[in-house]
Amino acid sequence: MDALITDAGRALAAGDPLGALKLVALRNDAPALALRGIAMAQLGDFVKAKALLRAAARGFGAKESLARARCVVAQAEVALASRDLAFPSKTLDAARATLEAQGDTVNAAHARYLEVRRLLLIGRLEDAERALTKIPAELPAPLRTAHELVIAGIAIRRIRTQEARDALMRAERAAQEAGIPALWAEVDTALRMLNTMAARRIAKGEDTPLKLDGVEALLASKALVVDACRLTVRRDGAVIDLAKRPVLFILARALAEAWPGDVSRDALVARAFRLKLADDSHRARLRVEIGRLRRVLRTLGDVTATKQGFALKTRAREVVVLALPVEEEYAQVLALLSDGEAWSSSALGTALGSSQRTAQRALDELALAGKVQSFGRGRARRWVTPPLPGFTTTLLLPAALSLD
Repeated sequence: MDALITDAGRALAAGDPLGALKLVALRNDAPALALRGIAMAQLGDFVKAKALLRAAARGFGAKESLARARCVVAQAEVALASRDLAFPSKTLDAARATLEAQGDTVNAAHARYLEVRRLLLIGRLEDAERALTKIPAELPAPLRTAHELVIAGIAIRRIRTQEARDALMRAERAAQEAGIPALWAEVDTALRMLNTMAARRIAKGEDTPLKLDGVEALLASKALVVDACRLTVRRDGAVIDLAKRPVLFILARALAEAWPGDVSRDALVARAFRLKLADDSHRARLRVEIGRLRRVLRTLGDVTATKQGFALKTRAREVVVLALPVEEEYAQVLALLSDGEAWSSSALGTALGSSQRTAQRALDELALAGKVQSFGRGRARRWVTPPLPGFTTTLLLPAALSLD
């Protein structure tokens, strides 16, 4: 490898893409194309980066499997940065295996981090943790930063505030050692997440913002928590999942918000069945659903009839609703878009565990409301929205309140 290629590689490793381009911008051999692709990715031009990296991979000969594997890892990183979640994991695994076989442990570890970050992004926390255990402990500073950021990301999703804070402190030290401004910025963003609004606490008519540590404290308390982040009811470690029974959860939340008072039958019908006027058939249906809710909650509390309607009774000293920071129909879509990256509808569908068609319908509704905007056409169409100010969107993301 010649001196220009070596110097350009060092510039990229130090986070200086412009310096690297000055050295190889006019060259079209495979190593230069690869470095130019990485530089364009660091500058945010993902379309050009993908094209250059593909050309570089084709340019390396049959005996240059190591170089081709590095190109594949670079392509996977660009795909993740551009929120192309459809990048084939088998291709990345094959490249990682080649790197490991030929002794390039650093890039092999980087390949694993890319897969872990993808798993974290789509909420597969257990798979992310298993993959993380396969990465060696002795790594250069940039990869140690990535390692700690992933640990922090998992801890934040699991609502383990101190564990996340400790990991971010280690990430900050590693980023300082690496001396790469982009890493500092990523760690700083994660640290700010711990100090901004994560959810809302609703009790006795008061709506109080909570940081992540406040959410953790509430879930560890003796209160009966009606958890609107995951559609569950919790108390003393017992969890009742109502995610597949939305009508029951709506009723539970309405009763919890009114606790220790009651809620009228007409108000419950309007909220649970979305009807302005209630007749006898609706009240009969309400009685059926209340009976089902009473059976479901029997270990945590009871639902009793009052003169006006129904009330929630429990031995817990307090009943609290834990609400999302933003409550609207497409809050999870906004949460993913608010990371500042450009998403395709297919990537949003993958991250949310829904179809591309469902994601597209949500995007169309949000676009009509002026909350998102798109650029590009066809398969190149991407969606963006400004970051939501004043609070973190962590609790809106998939698996956000996994406490396992």
